Amino acid sequence: MEFLKQSFELLEKRELAPKVNLYKVRAPQVARARKAGQFVIVRVCEGSERIPLTIADGDPVAGTVTLVVQEVGASTARMAQVKVGECFADLLGPLGAPTHVSKIGTVVCVGGGIGIAPVHPIAQAMKAAGNRVIGVLAARHSGLLFFRDEMKKACDEVRVWTDDGSDGKKGLATDAIKEIQAEVGKIDEVVAIGPVPMMKFVSKLTGELGIPTQVSLNPVMVDGTGMCGGCRVTVGGKSKFVCVDGPEFDGHQVDFDELSRRQAIYKEDERRAMERLVKEVR
Repeated sequence: MEFLKQSFELLEKRELAPKVNLYKVRAPQVARARKAGQFVIVRVCEGSERIPLTIADGDPVAGTVTLVVQEVGASTARMAQVKVGECFADLLGPLGAPTHVSKIGTVVCVGGGIGIAPVHPIAQAMKAAGNRVIGVLAARHSGLLFFRDEMKKACDEVRVWTDDGSDGKKGLATDAIKEIQAEVGKIDEVVAIGPVPMMKFVSKLTGELGIPTQVSLNPVMVDGTGMCGGCRVTVGGKSKFVCVDGPEFDGHQVDFDELSRRQAIYKEDERRAMERLVKEVR
């Protein structure tokens, strides 16, 4: 775990989709230690909010980690203002339990919207373990798709589905799973990462089909060590903390309705914080 003070310099930044940016950051100890499924906590500047972000990729030789961040509030909007050559105040990690990776057969890795980024390293690890990996990129429309080339390298096959049919096939992530199940006969595991409703309905479908399913959760988080309790979720009727027990859980055991309610608790606070930021920029 990274506790030494370093210069977390932003080496590369580019837009992948509207309000979605890629950040390549110098963090050699994190790059050497990280495993698929783990995350970091970033502070943009002194006194700023701590932002939990799943590591989308890493290069232990170059000493860099890649983060993909969607601007959804004041803190991520502040992050978008950081320029190449500038440094983040902190980048702590790797945190969380790594993805359980083993050779099990055919694995379908579903990335919905911004979830495409965190599913990428899991697809890499699953393929490296000898599995047949089928990647599914799902989004509302073509403008929200990214990492297509990266996923093609990480998977044996990639399929694209959009809600409006503007790219790939028209339909939802659940339609993709139904299609793959019909074609291959047996899916040994599904990994689904994306918006809560997508993970909920994918898990509902795979539960009916009897397919083991892992989902990665991203609730409100403060310290990342299990002390604050902000990331509490209910899994299998028991309270779990995403930062230390996860972020990945059995999708068939997650209480997604409770998770959705907890995600909405701070909406008004987020709105006010964004208003303050807009005033500062002006």
